[in-house]
Amino acid sequence: MEQGDFVAHTGTDVYGPGKVIGVDGDRRRVRFMHFVATIKAADLRQASQAETEVIEHWLRMKRERYGGTW
Repeated sequence: MEQGDFVAHTGTDVYGPGKVIGVDGDRRRVRFMHFVATIKAADLRQASQAETEVIEHWLRMKRERYGGTW
């Protein structure tokens, strides 16, 4: 998983889908819908199409409301 990829946690859906915003060795910094977390890359999977659409929509709404890079 590289920066910009849409991901989800392999073990739980509590986090919801997210977007990788940073890479540090075997860890990924991920912006989820309600928080940002650093998670082992092995604990992430590529987001499904539906999950990707959810996070893209959420990010688009945040950009429209607050501007900036989400």
